[in-house]
Amino acid sequence: MDEMEEELKCPVCGSFFREPIILPCTHNICLACARNILVQTPDAESPQSSRASGSGVSDYDYLDLDKMSLYSEADSGYGSYGGFASMPTTPCQKSPNGVRVFPPAVPPQPQQHLLPIPGGLPPIPRNSCITCPQCHRSLILDDRGLRGFAKNRVLEGVVDRYQQSKAAALKCQLCEKSPREATVMCEQCDVFYCDPCRLRCHPPRGPLAKHRLVPPAQGRISRRTSPRKISTCTEHELENLSMYCVQCKMPVCYQCLEEGKHSTHEVKALGAMWKLHKGQLSQALNVLSDRASEAKEFLIQLRNMVQHIQENGVEFEACLVAQCDALIDALNRRKAQLLSRVNKEHEHKLKVVRDQISHCTVKLRQTTGLMEYCLEVIKENDPSGFLQISDALIRRVHMTEGQWGKGTLTPRMTSDFDLTLDSGPLLQSIHQLDFVQMKVPAAPILQLEECCTQNNSATLSWKQPPLSTIVVEGYILELDDGNGGVFREVYVGAETICTVDGLHFNSTYRARVKAFNGSGVGQYSKTLIMQTSEIAWFVFDPASAHPDILLSNDNLTVTCNSYDDRVVMGNTAFSRGVHYWEVTIDRYDNHPDPAFGIARGDVLKDVMLGKDDKAWAMYVDNNRSWFMHNNSHTNRSDGGIGKGATVGVLLDFTRGILIFLLNDEQQGPVAFEGLEGLYYPAISVNRNVQVTLHTGLPIPDFYTPGDPDSTGSVC
Repeated sequence: MDEMEEELKCPVCGSFFREPIILPCTHNICLACARNILVQTPDAESPQSSRASGSGVSDYDYLDLDKMSLYSEADSGYGSYGGFASMPTTPCQKSPNGVRVFPPAVPPQPQQHLLPIPGGLPPIPRNSCITCPQCHRSLILDDRGLRGFAKNRVLEGVVDRYQQSKAAALKCQLCEKSPREATVMCEQCDVFYCDPCRLRCHPPRGPLAKHRLVPPAQGRISRRTSPRKISTCTEHELENLSMYCVQCKMPVCYQCLEEGKHSTHEVKALGAMWKLHKGQLSQALNVLSDRASEAKEFLIQLRNMVQHIQENGVEFEACLVAQCDALIDALNRRKAQLLSRVNKEHEHKLKVVRDQISHCTVKLRQTTGLMEYCLEVIKENDPSGFLQISDALIRRVHMTEGQWGKGTLTPRMTSDFDLTLDSGPLLQSIHQLDFVQMKVPAAPILQLEECCTQNNSATLSWKQPPLSTIVVEGYILELDDGNGGVFREVYVGAETICTVDGLHFNSTYRARVKAFNGSGVGQYSKTLIMQTSEIAWFVFDPASAHPDILLSNDNLTVTCNSYDDRVVMGNTAFSRGVHYWEVTIDRYDNHPDPAFGIARGDVLKDVMLGKDDKAWAMYVDNNRSWFMHNNSHTNRSDGGIGKGATVGVLLDFTRGILIFLLNDEQQGPVAFEGLEGLYYPAISVNRNVQVTLHTGLPIPDFYTPGDPDSTGSVC
């Protein structure tokens, strides 16, 4: 009930309603607060149509707010009327609920126009205006003043019960200073007493001895359940409200119906309308309750989202730090590689320069030694001796000088490093490093109401989660093999619905789907388990039939326009389970040999069924039948066909056998064994015979799947 408390507080004073009255706009206000926000208007500017009372909404006309200037455009609050000099403006205050409230304006002197109000309350000035503090609608009060508004006794009762329920302990009502806790309540006096006050004020003698004293809690309940005063009419204060005016939508009394404006209106019994409106309110509350329940679930979802956001934020932050650390590690590794290259270049330059220094040092030493030797030779005074060695020395000097030729005194290596780090693209990439808006899609939701199986086909439908805004480029649908095996992709595309054909009959498949986009592949949806049909329904397939084949009756009846045998297959293939179908002979002329059986998808269509190694069949005439595969005829059996005959085909993959029936009796032994793989129902006919296919049939009674003893003809 704590949420209801704001409904029980006055929009002006912010406290619980005390003597609430109902304004024509259906909002409530305390009687005392209503007096506090009254504003007096001049007679000259009082619209005659605005003089209204609380008697009905139909008489409720609003003031011209632009003309009256009751509102401030700056703050849209209440303002006193300042249109004439005798009414100075009054500063406004704010109530606890944020509503601007004005103290009573000082009326002008003299007060010859004031009307006395019973009960000792200050008189209300003529032409007083009241403005609803919630919807800001205004109206001029009539001569009755605030007495013209109906009292909201229902709201008053709700406030009383709410305050009583919130009270921790009931207090004595007769204690003068600090009330003590009440111990009893007198039902006749309707007063709570403590023990001292009960002995002093309510002695158990005389007339008071007959009063019934009850515990305070019981007294509180009796107070709640006690009948309330009957509401009286605001127009005729001595009359009780007993009827309801449908047009004015308000309770009225009998005098209103006889003398007032409601005499020509449609009225109904007050009790009946009370029950009707209670029912309407209950229905509206049921709808509102559903919305409130949805809102509570939504709030729970939002609170869970807050927790998920916090968890995802921590996880995402850790992921971001890890990714940035990985980039830093990669940069450090590249840094080490580049430093290694710089060190190698550094060592290479030093080696070259040092080798050149060593070489030049040796040559310079040799040159210097030769120069010093030649100078000493020049100092000698022996001409003959000098001439003996001068030619050789001159050649050595020229040779040595030639060794210092062009390029010898040029450095073989520069001191500069010819390496420039190209960091521009990396810096640009770092500056462009940002979050990619596209994320991996969320797991799709399988729409179970649209997923179904029919025959050996499965239709699956899915959608993205409702709150997901991630771009999806396509979906991947996966099914297992129908026997609990691994999943395999059966569809990749942008559609959200897919039908998968060619599944095994009587098999349980698991299906799942996931979405993908440029960022990657999302999580799988929940796995859906689907059961294919146990009994096969199929028709002849015109797409795979020989051109001479003629089909009718929704592809269930077949004949041929050629005298040669032509093959037609069914539109459904079998690879698992037990299947049975029949063919009835509609027309049989000139003793043809139609063949019935099964075939691979690439069987020959222009020869009798069973002529090649792609078909296993029984062909039959009017007297006998034979089994045939790869043009090998076996197991001739008596018994032929005619018009109206029935040929049955029983294919059992649990035993890998094929059995034929003629007119509900097994024809010959087991025709073929060791059958594995994918087979289509097939027949071959010519123009002398017409047959009709019957599918979806139960297994014959004599046969038990998987039981070798179910047929006595098994070899």
